[in-house]
Amino acid sequence: MIYILTSIIILALILTLIFHSRNTLQNATIPIKKSEIDPLFFDISDIDKMDDGSEFEMYLYRLLLELGYKGVFKTVGSRDFGADLVFIDRSGTRNVIQAKRYSIENPVGISAVQEVYSSMRYYKAKKSIVITSSTFTGSCETLAGVNYVKLLDRKDLIEIIDLFKQGNLENVKNIIESEPRMILDSWSEYTDDDLKIKTDKKAEQMVMSR
Repeated sequence: MIYILTSIIILALILTLIFHSRNTLQNATIPIKKSEIDPLFFDISDIDKMDDGSEFEMYLYRLLLELGYKGVFKTVGSRDFGADLVFIDRSGTRNVIQAKRYSIENPVGISAVQEVYSSMRYYKAKKSIVITSSTFTGSCETLAGVNYVKLLDRKDLIEIIDLFKQGNLENVKNIIESEPRMILDSWSEYTDDDLKIKTDKKAEQMVMSR
């Protein structure tokens, strides 16, 4: 009888240890769910630590919802047609956003503007925005200025985060909805006969020699 009772106790202890070890292992390996990303408790250092761009997209998705915007949705990653997020601003205008979670040393290039601008027709949007945790290259800023694409860089993102955590939602919206920087020169340069434009001399010689 004592032998049976001792065996039962030992078996119970072994099962308890196995169950405890399994739970400990699971709790140690379960990543933070993307649905748990709360903008109220995130700052720029948390964004820098994110594993990939999809987490940054989820952060912005939750932020737009918390700001009370209408028509907010996250696009499907594999076929987003150049936009990661879509929302309707306070004026009733649909916006498309491309999110770029890059390191500080890696500025966002011209392709971001090309992609988000071309996505507007597909999503029937009238405004486009690129938001990054980094900066933008000069050519990216130029193309954005010509095409009226709003650029929000790391400095803007930090300001948005700080204002949101302070509860100043209206100023956050003002930053997001502010007018983009415009560049009006672009192709008008080619109508100026006195202005010398850099051209591909090698290509010109190949064509003219035929």
